[in-house]
Amino acid sequence: MLQVCLNGARTRTECPVLPISPTELATAAQAAVAAGAQDIHLHPKTPEGEDTLEPHVVAAAVTAVRAAVPNIAVGVTTGAWTLPDPAQRAAHIRSWTVLPDHASVNWHEDGASDVAAALLERGIGIEAGIYSGTRATQRFLAWPEAHRVLRVLAEVTDSDPQTVTATAAGLISELSPAAEAPLLLHGEGPASWPLLLMASSRDLSMRIGLEDVLHLPDGTTAEDNASLVRAARDMIESMGTNGRTSAPQR
Repeated sequence: MLQVCLNGARTRTECPVLPISPTELATAAQAAVAAGAQDIHLHPKTPEGEDTLEPHVVAAAVTAVRAAVPNIAVGVTTGAWTLPDPAQRAAHIRSWTVLPDHASVNWHEDGASDVAAALLERGIGIEAGIYSGTRATQRFLAWPEAHRVLRVLAEVTDSDPQTVTATAAGLISELSPAAEAPLLLHGEGPASWPLLLMASSRDLSMRIGLEDVLHLPDGTTAEDNASLVRAARDMIESMGTNGRTSAPQR
């Protein structure tokens, strides 16, 4: 599965074409799905471009994107930068009027289990975000409801293309006790591309988009999310695997 991450916690200063408004997110999602994306992750934002979990902002973003790509699952962030207090984040989730299909929870952040519990109460799938180089794996595996997550996001924070696959292999090994959960592997910056190939070779889900990387594999600036998705599809197809191998590996 190839997920597109439409915007992330970035700003227009970093990326002038970053989709912010519900209309922009819907347009970006439609183009990315046409290019080959199979799942969507986005950060609902205020008109000023700040990430938020406010119910009316989440509702507007999710509703617009769903209308544009009605057969594609749509997920949102619950990152601590939206609201430092996990109790407040959980309260916002409980007050959402339009529910996303899934939401990411970063397990290196304080209160992750409280935020995850609120998502489970609402019937929202959980993407368990496990950052390399943190205690997220131990925290997540100690959570009694870990078996209920939709998938695990193996988020590799090593941005060096020369070392990132070794770092990723170590993180995947740490996550082996959670082997029943589907694993999505991704990186950041130029390391996103070798990890995309690694995920494809191991039959893992993967993601690409302006949240993770602003440049194509040749170093040129990406025009939009769709151009990143097309580049990802081209890389996968060049392996001769169509994104799959003959036998899954973990």
